[in-house]
Amino acid sequence: MAHSPAAAPGAQEPGCPIRVEHDRRRRQFTVRLNGCHDRAVLLYEYVGKRTVDLQHTEVPDAYRGRGIAKHLAKAALDFVVEEDLKAHLTCWYIQKYVKENPLPQYLERLQP
Repeated sequence: MAHSPAAAPGAQEPGCPIRVEHDRRRRQFTVRLNGCHDRAVLLYEYVGKRTVDLQHTEVPDAYRGRGIAKHLAKAALDFVVEEDLKAHLTCWYIQKYVKENPLPQYLERLQP
């Protein structure tokens, strides 16, 4: 499970850090928003034995623009690195995140 200490104002209870949870069974990363009622999610699928497709990131409209998707993207890419996987980036947001954060450990794991 990946955790990020940075807080996004209004993302959860005031002063609470954004916490990314990884549900391996459902193949998703989530951030609970406003208690448990709303959530942001990043979905992925295995498309090979050691390759994942980061497919879709979704943040509810009321929470957009607060950096929540960045936490999801970082957690997913860190998972790819930690598990020594390859990644295919179907999600446009993850593609954008990698362009803005071209870390070697991410770039070397990308599938064309």
